Amino acid sequence: MERRIARYRPKNAPPAWERLAAEVRVTVARAAPTTTYRARDLLTALTRLALFADREGCPPDARRWLDAAMVERFAALGCPDIRPASRSNYRARLTAIRTAVYGPDLPGGRPVPLSGSDPSRPLTGTQKADLWAWAGGQPTGELRQGLRLLLALSLGCGLDSPEVIPARGPDVRVLSDGACVLAVRGRRARLIVCARPYEHTLAAAAQRAQTSYLFRPACFSRGSNTVTDLIYRATPDARVPRLVLGRCRATWLVERMDIPLPLPVLLAAAGLDSLHALSRFLPYLQGTSAEQAHTTLREMP
Repeated sequence: MERRIARYRPKNAPPAWERLAAEVRVTVARAAPTTTYRARDLLTALTRLALFADREGCPPDARRWLDAAMVERFAALGCPDIRPASRSNYRARLTAIRTAVYGPDLPGGRPVPLSGSDPSRPLTGTQKADLWAWAGGQPTGELRQGLRLLLALSLGCGLDSPEVIPARGPDVRVLSDGACVLAVRGRRARLIVCARPYEHTLAAAAQRAQTSYLFRPACFSRGSNTVTDLIYRATPDARVPRLVLGRCRATWLVERMDIPLPLPVLLAAAGLDSLHALSRFLPYLQGTSAEQAHTTLREMP
């Protein structure tokens, strides 16, 4: 068994596999699978999680990969090509690895039911309004302000969780015309202009934060569950879609692809360096009538 694990290599392994391989193999070996079939399942699940976490900027550390918030994020966004039932199986295998290797008390958020909805599917206008009302109806000021700020940063600025967590008050600048410009930190560092409906929320949060963190300024322990922990504490409403920042970012992207925004501007604002990441959103773009297409193509220089 140990030899099989030590020699494991995924099919069509990407270049990132070489820096993740040792941690994947050691972690699965420590989980002590009892059959070859079980070892293969655990290796496959942990490899997919490790590659996803690597793309998110996470270091090659299984403890960080298996943090419950990272596993939830992987289940929601990292497996767009498989069915919800298979995603649930991946999550169960990863939870089993975490429990076997680190015990049941590894810190992290509690699992939530997987949604069968496509994480690339944009929210409708009604769903966005429902989420905004839901956030404003929470029982505490911390929840109301925190959730509405998440909506402003994701629906208004196109940010995802890893970009929300390090943001600080001074990163927001209010211009003379009232526009809010946010300097995004991290490996996709860039300037982004906040959408007008969310300007006041973002400016108010920056004023409250002063020089501290923009989101949850009183929370000094910053980790992958900084965002999910607040969402899990919110009072749910079955009539409102679950708040997933990845889906909100997808909404932000599709809305701007529909304008249409010039591609160089969109890529810069989204922190992307290629069009490949946008391909999964093509099924959700608004259609164009034959007459409109005819006119547009004919008027091109």
